[in-house]
Amino acid sequence: MHSVFHYGAYHVTRLAAKGVLACVARVRVLRRAKTGDPGPFILAANHISHFDPPIIAAIMRQKVDWMALAEFFPSPVLGRVLRAIECLPTERDRANRATIRDAIDRLKRGRIIGMFPEGGIRDGIRSVLEGAELRPGVSTLAHIAKVPILPCVILGSDRLYTKANWLPLRRTPVWVAFGQPILPYPDLEKSAARARTEQELAAAFRSLYAELREKFALSSDDLPHAPQQRMSK
Repeated sequence: MHSVFHYGAYHVTRLAAKGVLACVARVRVLRRAKTGDPGPFILAANHISHFDPPIIAAIMRQKVDWMALAEFFPSPVLGRVLRAIECLPTERDRANRATIRDAIDRLKRGRIIGMFPEGGIRDGIRSVLEGAELRPGVSTLAHIAKVPILPCVILGSDRLYTKANWLPLRRTPVWVAFGQPILPYPDLEKSAARARTEQELAAAFRSLYAELREKFALSSDDLPHAPQQRMSK
């Protein structure tokens, strides 16, 4: 169960994000109905900008407890927001045991954990969309908690690094696709289950990426670019 405060804080933040997005972005979604599935599950998405969590959260009908970098939590303002909406602090290069235990506990209570299996913002050949390796956190957590993974691909959010795209009525296009849930393998040994899950998740990312490009006839400029490249335009 969510406390009234945390539940309210999350949905106030979500509504604020939806309001801003309505002014600056035009979000196109494939299989929006999948976002209404009840928890518990892990929402696993590629990561191309800092705008990904609020955009995806604005689409989801349920509350998502996002994994967020621990380095953001000491910020007086951002840290309070992250704690209010019940984000979990995670380290860049090592597993945080307390966070893992907390995430497992939340999943067992029927909640949804949002994760970026790339471990940070990635573009080009560093991205799972282009075949880069996944970090093991998502598959390991799914195996331990015995919950499915819902794959998600987002494109276009990196365009919001360009100041001109925040001009009134510009409506920057953003595309989001949700795949089929990847079910856990509780009968397999941990390493085998993790390998099978990572293989399926990587394939789902590539498939959704191809589907978005074909469905919306995306050009090379629509695809992920480094933030420095976007801001320089």
